[in-house]
Order: sequence, then structure tokens, then C-alpha cells
Amino acid sequence: MKQLTYLLITLFAFIGFANAGEWSQWRGEDREGTWKESGIIEKFEEEQIPIRWRVPISSGYSGPIVADGRVYVTDRLTKPKQVERVHCFDWETGEQIWSYTYDSIYKIDYSAGPRATVTVHDGLAYVLGAMGHLHCFDAITGAVLWEKVLTTEYDISIPIWGFASAPIVEAGHLIVQVGGKPDACLVAFDPKTGEEKWKAVDDSASYSAPIVITHAGQRILICWTGNNIAALDPKTGTVHWIHPFPSTRWEIGIATPIFHENELFFTNFYEGSLLLKLPSDASTVELGWHRVGKDEKQTEAIQTTMTTPVRFGNYIYGVDSYGEFRCIDARNGDRVWEDLSAVPTARWSTMHLIKHPVSSENRVWMFNERGELLITELSPEGLNIISRAKLIEPTRDQLNRRGGVTWAHPAFAYKHVFARNDKELVCANLAKSEE
Repeated sequence: MKQLTYLLITLFAFIGFANAGEWSQWRGEDREGTWKESGIIEKFEEEQIPIRWRVPISSGYSGPIVADGRVYVTDRLTKPKQVERVHCFDWETGEQIWSYTYDSIYKIDYSAGPRATVTVHDGLAYVLGAMGHLHCFDAITGAVLWEKVLTTEYDISIPIWGFASAPIVEAGHLIVQVGGKPDACLVAFDPKTGEEKWKAVDDSASYSAPIVITHAGQRILICWTGNNIAALDPKTGTVHWIHPFPSTRWEIGIATPIFHENELFFTNFYEGSLLLKLPSDASTVELGWHRVGKDEKQTEAIQTTMTTPVRFGNYIYGVDSYGEFRCIDARNGDRVWEDLSAVPTARWSTMHLIKHPVSSENRVWMFNERGELLITELSPEGLNIISRAKLIEPTRDQLNRRGGVTWAHPAFAYKHVFARNDKELVCANLAKSEE
């Protein structure tokens, strides 16, 4: 009877949300940071976006995930003891469906909570905690199906800011950037049992989430590891190629790789901007260009800390680590323009960029660290801010200066936006009013 109930719930959820916009993993479907829903507002009517519901949560850098009518998010408590929590809420009401708590004693810097977003796939929810706790949940009931403590199963030097790379499901595997030695930087597990299927690459872990691209007629896993960029067969873990991109400080790769017409773009603050070209043969890669600043305040191209850029044609747009929004020419890395109006001019300043091509070809929704949502258009001529409004207040647990920040990525699904800070999770309606 219980199994029948589970199947019916799953079937109804599938029917109800098969045609709705989902945001079931880091940066949405295919990890492209693209919102594909139509019928969305063109401008804000007020300075403060009306909130549909809000629920209290605690600290965390991980953004919310929305799938099958539920919202998932993780957070951390320090009293009466140190724990990480996984929450599941009803998307329409914010009512809590389930919550799970496990002990996690932090030995990392920036200790405000879990980093990696939840990954939901085929009725299962995968959660990677900041100290390497990996759980698989029944996404509906919250039952733990399997769990691992990666630091006890693999020889790992935990990154200074903890585990942050969101797991990805591809080719029947759950692929996690573990950072184990030897040859276990990337590990594939059976999604239903947690059994190890393959491991590959001898490197430490970065904070960057892997992506999967289609190139040369096959699916290829692209992962920016601690000191390299690696391309692998997600089915077997066979390495196609590795391109060195060594870290000079802290293995600080955070931004997600950007794939566009057989080119891959990477950026971080200390190593600068790198563009790789993929020939027709999937086993090789070529350097397009690499631009790096002369020092920390004379940066070229885009040298970001956390912001994943967006690309339209021959132009790439992103935020420099000091809060300068920039456009560069993807053909050579040359700076085209810079702008100071979208995000605060401050060290480690950041925001999240979400393409919305349904509204217009170069439409981008921006969520900056002040908790503002901006509707914009980008072109080689400059940044056009169409409308902006406050969505959520910044809080101080993530960064206790400049009045706090909101560094967690929002989710866009069901014509709504979902965002969190260190005190609450909010949902706001972005649908056009019916005529």
C-alpha cells in the first residue's frame, strides 16, 4: 500500500509539473543559468517586491532548488551543537514537508553554512555538506536512502572553504567533485545505492560545479578542479583531456564553466580569464587566450570571485572581484566597457546572472548581493537596467561587513523567484497580471 501511495504521489507530481519551469539543480536545467518561462513581468511596480510567503531558516550559502512542487534548501545551526539541516517546503504555501538534521563540526573558513545546492533527479535529492557529508534522500518523504562521509572514505584535504561543488547526475551516475588522492578528484556513484562506479583525475577539489556538454557527437563532463580543467566520459570516467590551470592562491575556482559554440570560458580572480577551443576531435583541446591582471587592482578581462558570467555571441559579461560589471570580447579577451551601477563597488562583490531569452534576446535578470533583483539587457554598447527592486534583506552571517550580503543563488521556477538569506527563505510572484 505504501508503495502504491508513493507511485501515485509521484505520478500526480509529474503530471502537474511536467510543463512547468523547474530549477532542479545548480543554475537550473542543464546548469546554463537560463530561465525559459514566458508570461513574466517586464518591470517592477514597487521598490519592494511583494512576498508571497516567507519561512524562517538559518545560515547558509546554498541556493534554493525547486522541483516537482517542492523547494529544497540547506542551512546550519551552531547551538546547542553544530549541525547541518536539509529542508523541503511546499512551493505554493511555504509549509514545511520534511526536514533532516545531522551533526557537522566545521573546520573551515567562512563558516556560515552549507555551500552546494541540492540536486534533485528522478525523485531523489542529493545533498553535499560543507564538511563532506553526502546524502541521498527520497525527495518526497525525506527518508535517507544512503549516506557517506567522503573524508572517511577518501584521502582528502578539505578545501579551505569546504565542499561547495554541487553534484551532477549524468549517464546513470551521480558525479561528485571529491578531491581525493590518488586519482579520485571526481567520483561517480550509483544514484540509488551510493556504490562507487568510477573515479578519475589526480587533483584537489575546487568550488566550481561541473557541467556536461554535447560535443563531437557525445556527452562530455567538464570539471574545473583545483589545478586543472578536465574533460571526461561521464559513463566511464575516461579522461579525454586535461588542461593545466594551476591556482596561485587557495584553489579559488568558483564560477561555473561557460560553454558556447565549441568554446569554454573560465574565470577567477587570481588566475584571470581563460578561453579554450574544442576541435572536432573530442580528445583534444586548444588554448584560445588567457588574460590576467598585472596585479590585484589592474585586472584585465573579467576576473571574478563568485559570479558566473553570461555570454551572448562574441561578448561575455561578468563582475570583477571589486564590483565592476564588465563586457569583454570573447575573441581576444579585450575589455569593451565597464559599469558600476549594478552591484556595490567592494572587495569580493558579487551577483548572479540569469538569462531570460523568452522576453528578449539579451535579457538578463540579476540578483545582487544587496538583495536587489534587476531586469536588464546586455549588449556591446552597455548595460541597460530596465527595472530594479528589493527582494530580500542582506544579513551578516555570510560576510560581517558592508551591511551584510546575499551570496546564495536564487531559483526561478513556476513564474516565481525563490531566494534566501541567513534568516529566511522567500517566494515572490513574477508572473504578468492577467488582463
